Amino acid sequence: MRIRLDIAYDGTHFRGWARQPGLRTVQETLESALARVIGGDPRLVVAGRTDAGVHATGQVAHVDLDDAQQARMLARHARAGAGPQTADDRAAALAARISGVVGAYSDVAVPRSLIAPAGFDARFSAVWRRYEYRIGDAITGYDPLERHRTTAVRAPLDVEAMDAAARALVGLHDFAAYCKPREEATTIRTLLEFDWHRDDVGVLVANVKADAFCHSMVRALVGACVAVGEGRLDVDDVVDIRDGRERVPEVKVLAARGLTLTEVGYPADELLAQRAEQTRARRDRE
Repeated sequence: MRIRLDIAYDGTHFRGWARQPGLRTVQETLESALARVIGGDPRLVVAGRTDAGVHATGQVAHVDLDDAQQARMLARHARAGAGPQTADDRAAALAARISGVVGAYSDVAVPRSLIAPAGFDARFSAVWRRYEYRIGDAITGYDPLERHRTTAVRAPLDVEAMDAAARALVGLHDFAAYCKPREEATTIRTLLEFDWHRDDVGVLVANVKADAFCHSMVRALVGACVAVGEGRLDVDDVVDIRDGRERVPEVKVLAARGLTLTEVGYPADELLAQRAEQTRARRDRE
């Protein structure tokens, strides 16, 4: 049985998603909670690994339960006095069980769990990911209650110029200039949406959506836009940097604290397996 988990977390005190020896990570925390609930050695497959300090409100993962784990999940449900329930009901209750283990005020939560549709793979079936980046500038001022999810920039920023720069970068391109290089990994991505606005209290908010992201891509793109907002670069410059395909010192990778994974998109259920197969094949070629 494959279970889909929808996950949210404050990344401030995590060293990223992926397990690392001796370090507190989101994956390790959730897998440990799952082991207490269903036993065995559960392993999560995630839609997108986030770096240390990055948050999520719309992360997605899946876990495969063997017969023994399914039986334990059923037994726990029966002991709770829930009465006759469907498999979907028992899968849905798993989120509450995990929440009970991590605690009421934990920095990670599982708002929803359900039996995954046939062919679903949290990582390979995804067709896009969406992130949000928040900046408080000299116009906004500093709000200490938002310090864990908002990056502070002391200068006043021109949001209209930043929005123009962001929109100029949209499309299928090689984003090597905005990625931390990894040996033999492609940096070609389709940036589907990139725009900026100020919210009701004046915080600058970036909406960034792509088929996939290479390492540090969102924070580098945001850094380029901040340089435009400060007047250090113009719109043509950020496009020229992209097309030059080399990292430049004018583009700073901004802090992780302002970045949140907000949504992962999947195709219709009948296309999930096909999408996963296509993505795996492409990754193998890369």
